[in-house]
Formats: sequence, C-alpha cells, structure tokens
Amino acid sequence: MKIGFTLPQTGAVAWQAPQVARYAREAERLGADSLWVIDRLLSPVDPKVGYSGGDTFPEEFRAILDPFVLLAVAATATERVTIGSNILNTPWYPPAVLARTLTTLDVLSGGRLVPGLGAGWSPEEFEAVGVPMNERGARFDETLDALDQLWTADPAEYHGKHWQVPATHSALKPVRRPPVYLAGFAPAAMRRVARRADGWLPAVVLPAMTDLDAAVNQPLAAIRGMAAEAGRDPGSLDVILRIYPTVRSESVVDDVAKVIKRVQDETDVRHVLVDLMYQADDVDQLLEQVDGILSAAK
Repeated sequence: MKIGFTLPQTGAVAWQAPQVARYAREAERLGADSLWVIDRLLSPVDPKVGYSGGDTFPEEFRAILDPFVLLAVAATATERVTIGSNILNTPWYPPAVLARTLTTLDVLSGGRLVPGLGAGWSPEEFEAVGVPMNERGARFDETLDALDQLWTADPAEYHGKHWQVPATHSALKPVRRPPVYLAGFAPAAMRRVARRADGWLPAVVLPAMTDLDAAVNQPLAAIRGMAAEAGRDPGSLDVILRIYPTVRSESVVDDVAKVIKRVQDETDVRHVLVDLMYQADDVDQLLEQVDGILSAAK
C-alpha cells in the first residue's frame, strides 16, 4: 500500500509556509509515497453552497496557500515521492496556462506529477475567476482535450466553444504524459472518469463515512463497467483514495491506520492519501502524525 499526505497548506500551518520544503523532505525520509495539494480560492462569508454538505466553510480555509507554488516547492525538495493535486478546479484555468504550469511541475520533479482534476462546486469561486459556473462541465471537457494537444503535438492547437489555443510551437513537453486522475461521484463525473481518465479519486470522511463498499467498491464497479462499454480496458483505471479525518482527535493516527488496513483488505485500492488539515497546529505536529501513521500502517 502506498501512503501519501497533503502538504501543509491550510489553517494554522499555512502561516508556516517557509517550513513546507522541510516538511516535504522529512515526509519523504519517513517513507511517504506521495505529497498532495488541494485547490480553494475563497472562504465565503455567506456561501451559497457550504462545504461538504454543511452551511459554512471550515475556518481552516480562511488561510490557504497556492497549490502550484507548493507543488513546485515539493518537487524541488524531494527526489522520490509522487506529487499531486486532489483536486485542481480545472474550469478556472485557461488550458494553455494550465498546460504550461503542469508541464513545468512535471519537468521540475523529473516526471513525478499526478494531476488530479475536478469541475469545482463553489459559486463564489467561479464568480471570482469570471467563469460561468453553468459552463464548468463543458469547459472541463474542452480543457482535457486541449491538454492532450499541448502535451503531445508540436505545433499544437485547439479550438472549442469556450477555450481557444491558436497554433503554437510547443517544444517543451512533460517528462511523460502526466496520468490524469479525475474526481467526482455525480453521474456525469463518473462517466467522464470512465471515458477518459487514467484514474479516479474517491474519498472517505472520518468518522462519518467508513462504508468502503458505498464509498469505493460500488462506484468503482460502475465506473469500470462504463469504461468497458466505452471500449476501454476497465482494469487500466487506477484509484487513489483520500482519507479525510474531519474531527480533531488524539486518536487520529490509530484511526487512520485502521482505515488504511481495511482499505487494503476490502478494496482494490493500493494508494491512499491522508488529509490531516484539521489535525495539527504546526508542521512538527503534522510530521509526528505522518510518522505515526506510516509506522502503524506499513
């Protein structure tokens, strides 16, 4: 089982940004297999849609660091670990800009980038970037098409309804075409995963949601069925599971380790990432939790 962790990005640890490189190096030394970022732009005062089914946003989102900058820091501070996003809100970014940034990160890391992409869901964030939220699905699909062109063709170009990339010389490519993982449980999101993703990014939330059949096995079976119907090899779809303890707990190390062992026994998942956003006041405390989880689960 590969075990990864989110980088110090939100809440109290966001104020310790100069410690991100040390955290990345130490997590790699301790045996972490991957390091991850999320993508939040705002913490709305009166959100039209609350976070994770609630009415508000977590206080931790009032301080958040840029995901691309953190990935660049992790890429240059480490040598072995995968670096990834879970997820980037893809419709916010013009495809040419996103392709340049992701290519840079893949080259910096020597081909270790796994871009996890999603459609986004916060109306205020779409308003802030000037992108109509009702176009997010179409813009997402066009971005995936444009990324394929910019990563594989030279010259490259793309012409869609929402995004345009005029014919351009595109000599610098990623070390290898980054495997694109997509998130989502909605029917349209699952169909997108089945049709065109290299992998899927489900999540389990502790302590509320620990039914691995409902959270992982059943939707994964549906996605693989749709992939087969689309003429793809369903076995080629990878899965990286986010384990997300949302209640601060002194037993978080044991709780996460137990879930990781269940995941190994009860699912096909062989790579998890642990999001400790709510669990620490400083980077040293985070590293203690990382060490404890790796020792208990590996």
